[in-house]
Amino acid sequence: MVSLPAVITSEPEPGLPPAQADDDAQMIRLWLARSSSPNTRRNYEREACRFLAHVGKPLGSVRMSELQDYIAARPGSSATVALTAAALKSLFTFAQEVGFLRFNIGAAVKVPPIKNTLAERIMSEADALLMIRQEPVLRNRVLLTVLYGGGLRISEVCGLRWRDLAARDEAGQATVFGKGGKTRAVLLSAATWKVLAALRGEAPADQPVFRSRKGGALDPSAVHRVVKAAAARAGLPIEVSAHWLRHAHASHSLDRGAPSHLVQATLGHASVATTGRYLHARPSESSARFLGV
Repeated sequence: MVSLPAVITSEPEPGLPPAQADDDAQMIRLWLARSSSPNTRRNYEREACRFLAHVGKPLGSVRMSELQDYIAARPGSSATVALTAAALKSLFTFAQEVGFLRFNIGAAVKVPPIKNTLAERIMSEADALLMIRQEPVLRNRVLLTVLYGGGLRISEVCGLRWRDLAARDEAGQATVFGKGGKTRAVLLSAATWKVLAALRGEAPADQPVFRSRKGGALDPSAVHRVVKAAAARAGLPIEVSAHWLRHAHASHSLDRGAPSHLVQATLGHASVATTGRYLHARPSESSARFLGV
């Protein structure tokens, strides 16, 4: 975890209802604890610490203009700036909700729009299969297969144990503990189930499906290394990541006629609108094709 700067020592403003935190540091810890995603907590804590170190004053003393100027001057891509704005807006909103601050200065701050680059992160079906087929290590080949074939997130793959898998006719299903603490069942194809069975052997039910050399579950960094190596082996761009395989699952299944609501359920999207982004990123038709130029 990122260390909170020493500046976070302010007391709650007088006249407010009883607050749930005694100082900035405690309030920020409560704010971060709301999120069930370790990645979100890590990103939000980093943004809060950077901002407080920059302004050099307690939260209760920060002016709206200081917040707006900080976001406007934030270096990086549009996605980075949007993350900063979203994190700080969330922080000030929460601080007011729990009675720590009188005003929410983040309410008037708008999150800048982000360019949709999803289409740039969707590989072809041939490339996804090439990554899998050229992987020489069985564990890694099955890992790539499940990331693509099941559309799973890295955290979901790392958390899989053999007890989470069950046979279904000639195929099987995985019970996945996903984003936001939600559990979903993902049906796997017969081909994916076959390679999983080859990997298991006599492994006990409580053993991780994808084990490290030390015997525990693979961590996300190890999964990243496997994916990066497979992408390099297939001659794909260095930007390819495990999440690209999840994008590929969504896009390719929609291309093959899978209903949006089914893809939504399989991937664990909060709404079908999220799944619909893949249709917009790779449209099957365009009015441009009707022109003579």
